[in-house]
Amino acid sequence: MNSSQSDIYQAGFVKQLFDEMAGSYERVNYITSFGFSSRWRRQFVANCGIRPGAVVYDLMTGMGECWREILKFTGDKGRICAVDFSEGMLRLAEKRRQRYANKNITISKSDVLSGELPSATADHIVIAFGCKTFESVQIRRLATEVERLLKPGGSFSLVEISVPPARLLAIPYMVYLRFFIPLLGKIFLGNPDNYRMLGVYTSRFGDARETASHFAATGLNIRYHNYFFGCATGVSGRKEL
Repeated sequence: MNSSQSDIYQAGFVKQLFDEMAGSYERVNYITSFGFSSRWRRQFVANCGIRPGAVVYDLMTGMGECWREILKFTGDKGRICAVDFSEGMLRLAEKRRQRYANKNITISKSDVLSGELPSATADHIVIAFGCKTFESVQIRRLATEVERLLKPGGSFSLVEISVPPARLLAIPYMVYLRFFIPLLGKIFLGNPDNYRMLGVYTSRFGDARETASHFAATGLNIRYHNYFFGCATGVSGRKEL
């Protein structure tokens, strides 16, 4: 994709990016993380403290890769509200939902920053690998939106691919993200440019420390998390009763 530094955070650019990558994204994500993406999903969902029967918002749901982990905690009486704005991703999420025909899962096409979702309706909110496509102002808006959507006493958890703090790990890791992942993108998609953007986003995102500060500024009680030496980082927290 052709892009400039100013437009890669625009909703239309991000939407097109993930629409084009949808068919190969889950496979490439798993391979390029050496399977750690699945482990990190298990860990960050567990950090949310999801209760049985709860209403869980899965923001930027993608293909619904977190549903299996969420359902372990919600049980049969819980409800997942999955939200994304990429039609490509949501088509695959609809296919995944067929595996859970007896579960209460609703899928909505919406920009999570649009303010369209009703206030104080979520017991828990999870966000997996979506924050890197936001710049600082957008993450601040996301934090405000999460605080608005949570019921009093509700909790949230997010995780994002990050740049490890140790240079001995950070340098080869970023080389891997910027060069090897686009190669896999070319193999699976025929277009390395889209997957090259994931390295660009990760490099600019750095880690979730600034994200944590934005969420703390809303009044949420937060905790910061490192996963596998900082190759992924996250934030979890709770809204006061």
